[in-house]
Amino acid sequence: MYTNKKDRTTLLKYWTTRYVLTLFIGLLILGLCSLWWIRHTALENRLTLMEYMAADTADRIESGDRKNDLGRFNRKLDNHAETLQMEKPPELYITDLNGNILNLKSIKKGPDANKPTLKLNAIPVEIVNSEKTTNKFKVNGKSAYAVKKPLIYAGVQAGWVIIIQSASNLSDVDQGYRLPIFLLISLGLLGWLIIYILLKKILKPIQDVAHAASQIKDGNYDIQLATDAKEQEIYDLLTSFEQMSTKLKHLEKLRAELLAGVTHDLKTPVTSISGLVQAVKDGIVSGDEKEEFLQITMKEIYRLQRMIEDLLDYNSLSAGAFTMRNETCNMNELVQDIVHQWSMTKNKEVMCKAIVPESFIYREVDPLRLQQIIINLLNNAYQALGDEKMISIVLYENRIEVTDTGSGIPENEQPYIFERFFRGEKKKLKVRGLGLGLPFSKMLAKALGADLVLKKSSTAGSTFLIEWKK
Repeated sequence: MYTNKKDRTTLLKYWTTRYVLTLFIGLLILGLCSLWWIRHTALENRLTLMEYMAADTADRIESGDRKNDLGRFNRKLDNHAETLQMEKPPELYITDLNGNILNLKSIKKGPDANKPTLKLNAIPVEIVNSEKTTNKFKVNGKSAYAVKKPLIYAGVQAGWVIIIQSASNLSDVDQGYRLPIFLLISLGLLGWLIIYILLKKILKPIQDVAHAASQIKDGNYDIQLATDAKEQEIYDLLTSFEQMSTKLKHLEKLRAELLAGVTHDLKTPVTSISGLVQAVKDGIVSGDEKEEFLQITMKEIYRLQRMIEDLLDYNSLSAGAFTMRNETCNMNELVQDIVHQWSMTKNKEVMCKAIVPESFIYREVDPLRLQQIIINLLNNAYQALGDEKMISIVLYENRIEVTDTGSGIPENEQPYIFERFFRGEKKKLKVRGLGLGLPFSKMLAKALGADLVLKKSSTAGSTFLIEWKK
């Protein structure tokens, strides 16, 4: 489906935007949780301090300081409020058992006393009657916390020491928010910078591959990529693409050679046939020489016919128009018959032996197609033989090995021997053909459920395998 170019975006923008969005959402959630925790911890710590101050005040009054200036206790509250960075200090109340404030005059008029913010004339009954030390209540529509401690006189409770602070002052930790907010913003910017740098580094080889692909599209196969990437996946991408470009370059070369090679290989027998027939027709030759010319003509016609049949067979198999007729075959007898028939055509010029196991091996194959593969391998082995003319075929449970004592295939040509129309430099000079033998045989092997591979090749000879899966 066609996509408008305006709908596309770069990988750098796409992933950076989504990473930053995800990062900041995560940091925002983390920040909100952190700020709640700081607020909650500050509230708990301040309430604990208020409990301590209430207990300390009650102890001092009980020990004889009850007639002292209450402003001294208020100043202590002021000092602790500054330490805990509270905007306003808590308020200290001395009450009787019923919650009536005994130090109300001191609170309102004392020169050193706190200025009351809650404007309480009496402590709410629910605070006095509550069994809890710390209570939360509402006064004038505002939430506040009250911490109380019993005031003991002569071993009997005479009242309460109550410290009250508004909830807003207890929870106010604006200065405590600065550090985590700064850290979260810094972490977000640092994360964005890191992902940007890493993405730029990862996208560089991908951009190089995209540029190389556009060059290949334009017909330029001379691609050089930096394959020193540390990431395994990036390295695999670069090396695979470079190998692909090398192979495409080679195939393009083969295509050019094919046009020249096929034209030459088809034109040569046609030219020979034309010249020979013309000589016979014009009466230039006669008698035995005429018969010889006609025999040469027939050989050229047979060679031309064989090349055309190879081309047609390859095209038929590539198009899937090739019929396979599988049957259960005794592989021992089949291999021996193929080797015997082929050896008879060579008039004992070469020693070819078939080695089969003592027990019979049966397999579902098309005997005609298997014969085509083996004979093609035998013909190739025969063409490569030197002074020591020996070929062996060994049958195993899951494979057939064809080994010759020829000159071998050069190492630089081995990766391309199964490419269509490829012919080695030495073979071009010795044998005419289209270079379809091994590619055609490999396709036939695939159709038989097997594979044709080159096991090894050296100056001492080559070994090919027809191998079935276990």
